[in-house]
Formats: sequence, structure tokens, C-alpha cells
Amino acid sequence: MGQSLLPPDGGDDKIEPVDLKAALEERYLAYALSTIMHRALPDVRDGLKPVHRRIVHAMRVLHLDPGQAYKKCARIVGDVMGKFHPHGDASIYDALVRLSQEFAIRYPLVDGQGNFGNIDGDSAAAMRYTEARMTDVAALLLEGINQDAVDFRPTYNEEDQEPVVLPGAFPNLLANGSSGIAVGMATSIPPHNAHELCDAALHLIKHPNASVEKLVDFVQGPDFPTGGIIVESRASIIESYRTGRGGFRVRAKWETEDLGRGGYQIVITEIPYLVQKSRLVEKIAELLIARKLPLLEDVRDESAEDIRLVLVPKNRTVDPTLLMESLFKLSELESRISLNMNVLSMGKVPKVMALNEVLREWLDHRRDVLIRRSKHRLAAIERRLEILGGLLIAYLNIDEVIRIIRHEDEPKQVLIARFTLTDLQAESILNMRLRNLAKLEEFEIKTEFDKLSEEKASIEALLASEDKQWNTVAWEIGEVKKKFAKATEIGRRRTQFAEAVEVDLEAIQTAMIEKEPVTVVISEKGWIRALKGHMSDTSNLQFKEGDALKVAFPAQTTDKILMVTTGGKAYTLGADKLPGGRGHGEPLRIMVDMENDQDVLTAFVHDPARKLILASYVGNGFMVAESDMIANTRKGKQVMNVSHPDEAKFVIPVEGDHVAVIGENRKMLVFPIEQLPEMTRGKGVRLQRYKDGGISDIKTFKMDEGLSWGDSAGRSFTRSREELIEWIGDRAQTGRAVPKGFPRSGKFSG
Repeated sequence: MGQSLLPPDGGDDKIEPVDLKAALEERYLAYALSTIMHRALPDVRDGLKPVHRRIVHAMRVLHLDPGQAYKKCARIVGDVMGKFHPHGDASIYDALVRLSQEFAIRYPLVDGQGNFGNIDGDSAAAMRYTEARMTDVAALLLEGINQDAVDFRPTYNEEDQEPVVLPGAFPNLLANGSSGIAVGMATSIPPHNAHELCDAALHLIKHPNASVEKLVDFVQGPDFPTGGIIVESRASIIESYRTGRGGFRVRAKWETEDLGRGGYQIVITEIPYLVQKSRLVEKIAELLIARKLPLLEDVRDESAEDIRLVLVPKNRTVDPTLLMESLFKLSELESRISLNMNVLSMGKVPKVMALNEVLREWLDHRRDVLIRRSKHRLAAIERRLEILGGLLIAYLNIDEVIRIIRHEDEPKQVLIARFTLTDLQAESILNMRLRNLAKLEEFEIKTEFDKLSEEKASIEALLASEDKQWNTVAWEIGEVKKKFAKATEIGRRRTQFAEAVEVDLEAIQTAMIEKEPVTVVISEKGWIRALKGHMSDTSNLQFKEGDALKVAFPAQTTDKILMVTTGGKAYTLGADKLPGGRGHGEPLRIMVDMENDQDVLTAFVHDPARKLILASYVGNGFMVAESDMIANTRKGKQVMNVSHPDEAKFVIPVEGDHVAVIGENRKMLVFPIEQLPEMTRGKGVRLQRYKDGGISDIKTFKMDEGLSWGDSAGRSFTRSREELIEWIGDRAQTGRAVPKGFPRSGKFSG
């Protein structure tokens, strides 16, 4: 164990001990930087990652311009891999294929011939079968590359040169978007409309300090190749572009088709960006089989060239908006496209940029390209003017020139000395053809000399004036805007904007549940179940030994069930989530957090329009809106405050203008309902005063119709206002003994 880790010879074979942590950090950092710089993040200036830039450059080298013949993709991939991009051919071909897919990229850079995949997610044919060439967009990105517009660097094996960035006359980063995952950072930029980007850029040239809010007047939001509808608020869109981070909710475009006799079907014509159509249809079919879409009968894919998904509703009464909202909630018919404008600023620094910063860097790059191209052209003009100056001297002294060439051993040096020419001029005179001695040629040289001198003056003026440079950049952007104007087929805006229809979430939840009749049964000991169908006779129900029926009532699976305990707590249960009718059901205490010393008081189907009266045993009570009793958690909602030994005794619906209360002392009091306060929670107020005992029964009624009750024999009695005079009083009084013939049980129901 104590042996040294160093080699016995003292390390003469050049083995050096290295700290593992430091070594790993160094190597991982190198890998991370390589991934960020040379793989995953696009350059803000031309919007391309290295693999895409190399594909476009290789196609230029192969002369695959828009008007030229197509070449096999295998040839292109081979050149990219062999000369510029030392990675797998599959990854290069995948990138090439994506650059040609009209459903994946807004303005394709590659014009493909053959099977390049489809929106269903089918892959492209092998590269030996497919052919490609550049599109006009790719040609724009390369415009001026052979005029020293950008820097070149050696390729990986230093045999060739490749561009560091393309001149980028097209606003490619935002127009085509980009996505990638690097180490510790990612990028996600959706495509935009080129016409709108050019408008924003032109505005930015005139107003360099323009705010993002102003630019969003031009760039309203993404423009996806597959269309769709963006349902995002303007404020949210502005915030996303201002921070460089955010997202956009995109929905499928749909319409209803009338089938006659009140029937209809829904047709989807555009789906969200990056959603595979076949997978989308499969998902909807799975939801149908799982019975999560009760409003939908069937889904069919009738697409040919255009997308056409047909949704058949369950019946003609189904609300199409509600059906679509439930689909948006559960399927990829609504998708969220994220925005994370993490790009390489100046090709070196990864950072998240706002909309105005991205456009600013593109414009600065365009100006830089303009200056470099102008200087390159100026150098070429100056060289040509030098040559033309020498040729003019030769024409003016043609006989002498011919004599020198014929008789001198070193004509070049003699010419330079005789006419004070430069080396280049003398070389040009010596290389001149005899046929150029025609009289006409002299005139043409003078014309060319004047033209070039004029061009030289204009370029020098351009290079001297920043305003002129920006005017030229603006003119170039204007030309691109004309090419991709909204009036053209490729330039028209495909993605529209709309407000998301505000649909009640509960209505959607309800719509997702298949509506079926059930009978809810709760036992004395708190077991609950839902039997299929509506039962009129509950006498045959089976219970555990020592248990019996507490309450049973009809409901629909779409209903909410309100359950109130003796402790004054309300709980909400979905009728569709109740255990089935087999066996004795399940204990309520598993479903909700009921206190051990509390029992079920009652349960009923929730009606949000109703009001209820809650009354406790000692005679306190108040009114509450039923909608205020809904509890969204297992813990329930405390509605009536009661402390032991008092407990909640009655929950009755308000159906009238008066309240009749009977105590265990068989005294009855009738008072107007307006004397009861409406509360969301509380102890309530005194309903009737008792010396001992508590409340026996409570009822609401309309005074005009009189107070009715039934006895145990099934007979019914009604007392009018005149007959009730001696019992009518104010809340909290004792009342009078019940009328003759009132049931012995002390209950209004006999």
C-alpha cells in the first residue's frame, strides 16, 4: 500500500503525474466549448451552425446554383465530410434533408429532388437516390463571398479554406429559426416572416435606439411553415422578444363543415409546427379508445398534398368549440414553441439576445460585408485602371512600342524606363494581342477608363460616409424584401393570431367525462359507491353487517357531489371517480380527510345556482351559496363553525320566503327568510330559543302557498298565512306548541 505511484526509473519515459480533477475539468471545458462554438449554437450573423454553413459552402464549390442541374446528395455529403466537416455522413445528410423540408424550415436553403421525407415523420430516401441544389435563399446568403466579404480559415486538415461566416444578405437566423442543445445551454428560435424582419431592420437603420415594443409592430410573432394560430397575448410576445426567453402557444387551424340536417364535422387544415401528423392522429385515436374524449366519435386522416384531418363529433348537439378545447388540452393540436435566443454574438460569445440586439448585429454584419466588398472592388478597379493607363500610353506611342519590342533584348525594362510605366503596365502591354491594335480598341479603353474612374469615385465616397453605407445596406434589404414580399407565395404570412377562446375549465372537465346515470349510495358508517343507472327502489341494497343506508340519490357521472359532515365541513367528490357498485364500495375516509369524531350528515348533487340553509343542533344557522361550499382538495372546506357537543344537523335548500323551525320541545316558529344572514363561513345566528334539547326539523316555504307537512299515514296538511298567525314571529323566539295533528316524530315529513 505504501508504494510510490511514480515509475521506478524516476519517470524517464516522460510519464507525468496529473491531478485527475484538473485534467477532467480541462478536457470537459474543451469539449463544452467545442460543442457550443462548433456544433449546437448558430452564429447571429448568418443564422447557421457549422454543419449547415459547410453544406451551403460545399454546394457553392460544386456550382450547385439555383439555375444549375441537380447533383446527387451522396456527392454533396461526400464533399462536406471529406473537405470540411469530419463527422458522420448520416448527421450531415440529416442536416441537408432538413434544410430542404418545406414543413420544417420556413425558407428552405436546399432545393431537393426525390423523397425528402414528409410531415408524417417518414424519413428521406437514402442519399444515393436523392439530388439537390441551392435555393435563392442560399444564393443570397453566399452573395459576395468571392469578393473578400468574409474571413476564411483553414479546414480541419488545412488542405482547404472555409468561410468563418457567410455574408448573409438574408435575415436567416430569425427567418428560419434554429434549435440546439449544447453543454449547459440550449437555443430555440422559431421561424419568422422575412418581409416583417426586413421592415423591422429598415426601421432600426433609421432609428438605431428603437424599442422592442416598436419592433413588434413589424415582427408580430413567429411565422411557422406549417401555419397554425398563435394564441399568445401581445404583452407576452413583447416580453419574450425583450428578454430573449419565452414561448408561444400555437393551435391547429380548424373549421366546421356542414353535412346538412344539422350535422357537421370539424376539419383541421393546419397543425402546429414540428408536430408529426401521423403521431398526432395516433394520439387522438388512443384518447378515443381510452374514453377520454366523450364528445368525439371518430378521427380520420384525409390528407393528400394539403393537411385534412376530419373529427366526427358524437352527435350534432356537441359544441364544436368545447370539443376542440378538450382536444387542445389533451393532444398536440395545441403546442408550445419555446423561444430562447441563445446565439453566438460576433461568432464568439454565447449569449441570450433580445430582438433588437439580434437585428442590430445582423445589420452591423451587413455593413461590414458592404465595406469589405467595396474595398475589394476598389482594389480591382485600381488594378484595372493601372493596366488601362499603360495600354493608353502604348496606343499613343504604338510605333515606338513595337520598335522596342522588336529590337530590344529586354523590352520590358526599356518600356518601363522610356514611358515611366509600372511593372504591371509593362507586362500588360507585352501581353497585348495584335488584334487589339485596331483603332476601335483605343476608344473602348477610354470609355472603360472613364466608367471605372466614375465607379471608383462613388465607392470612395461610400467608404467615406457612414450615412451612404447605411443607405446602401437599406437598399439591399429593400431588394430582399421585394423578393420575399407578403404578396408572393413564399413570402405570405402563414401563421395567424387569435385570442384563445375563454372556455370554462369545468365545462371542459365535464366534457371529458362520459355522461352516464348513476345512483350514489352512502351508508351510515361512511361507505360510498355509485351504482349504474337510476334506482327507484333502494330497499334491496346490501350493506356490511351492522351498517345501513344513510342516503341514496340519482346523479350523472358529470356531476359534482357535495358531502357535508356533522363537524360543518363540506367536501367535493366527482361522481365519475366514485367506486363502482360491486361490493360495498369504499370508505369515504380514504377519499377525503375526515376527522374521526365526525360523521356524514348528508350528500347531494351540487347545483351552483342554489342557496342552502345550514343549521346546528343547538339552533344556530345561516344561509350559504352552494358555489361557496366547493372544496378543491381532500381537506375539504370548513363552512359551519361548531364546537362539541354541538354539531351540524341540517342542510336544506332554500325554496321560498319563510322558514319554519321545530324544536325537540315540540314548539314551532315561523319567520321571514331575510332575517337569516348569508355567509361563506361562520357559526350563524340563533334560529329558535330552547331551554333544553335542540332543533328537531327545519323547512323553507312560500307563504302564499302555505306550510305543508305529511303524517305517518301518508296524509298531507297545509296551513295558510291566516292559520299560521300565532306561530309567525321573529328569529330567535321560542315559538308556540305545534298545531293539532302535527306528526308525533316532530318532522315535517311525518
